[in-house]
Amino acid sequence: MGELKTLLENHGVVLVFLNVLAEQAGLPVPAVPMLFVAGALGMRETGPSIGVVLAAVIVACLIADTAWYFAGKRLGQPMLRTICRVSISPDSCIRQTQSLYLRVGPRSLVFAKLLPGAGALSTAMAGMTATPFAVFLFYDALGALVWAGGALLIGIVFTDFVEVILLAFSTYGPLAVMAVLAAFAAFVAYKFVRRVRLLRRTRRVRRMTVEELESRRTGERVPLVLDVRSSADERIPGAVTMDLHAPLELLAAHPVTTEIVIYCACPNEVSAAILAERLQGAGYLNTWALAGGFDEWKRLHDNASAVEDLAQEPAPRAS
Repeated sequence: MGELKTLLENHGVVLVFLNVLAEQAGLPVPAVPMLFVAGALGMRETGPSIGVVLAAVIVACLIADTAWYFAGKRLGQPMLRTICRVSISPDSCIRQTQSLYLRVGPRSLVFAKLLPGAGALSTAMAGMTATPFAVFLFYDALGALVWAGGALLIGIVFTDFVEVILLAFSTYGPLAVMAVLAAFAAFVAYKFVRRVRLLRRTRRVRRMTVEELESRRTGERVPLVLDVRSSADERIPGAVTMDLHAPLELLAAHPVTTEIVIYCACPNEVSAAILAERLQGAGYLNTWALAGGFDEWKRLHDNASAVEDLAQEPAPRAS
């Protein structure tokens, strides 16, 4: 136990800084346990100063979050889709994070770090929505203070309990580390299995291509198009916004024979497929998820517009 305490007491601030920086950068290395220990050791005369630790945490958060801010500002929506494609829960992270930030604004950064998976995505949203950098820094620093301050306070309050844990780690070091790693691996495996099952289930939902949708929209029986994205400036013409978990009574005016096409902006059309499942279970059997979602519609629409503009250009005169 002496060696572990000496390491934490002498280099605790540096260890906390590196741990928080790595976690906020997106690496799977939780920093809260380290903050608990830092809070407990901060009550000792030889321990690290709570104020210094708190300052180090805020600086580490600002460094990592500033990188996410400018990445979101430069790369935008494609970056969020890439993050969610490799996320354990890709079906909802884009939609929930966008909804949270668009509803609350930069103030959401105050509590975003307390919500699993929302920290980095919220800071990226700040860049995407052109939140002024000074405003972003203010609320992000406040959020880091709330997050780290709470964790340090818990460590201070439960100092004796943390001491017991440190003693166990010192006495059964390798076994304790293996137990923690095994628990973390079990959690990741559980989330991964849930993700795979969700993707397999939603793949069974029928897809409609953008070309087929456009063909039907110009026909006699125009399908009802539902947009399950949280918010957007641009939509498919005639689309109706509907929340993923909205009561189905909102569609009471439409008979169950109505053809319904649902689109989103998430990988594998998962959000659209989930709503399609709900509607099919309620009797709306003619329901599809739009293959490729809004991005595919936008791509084909832009390509068609470019071809049309090119065709309308006057031919060059023969010399």
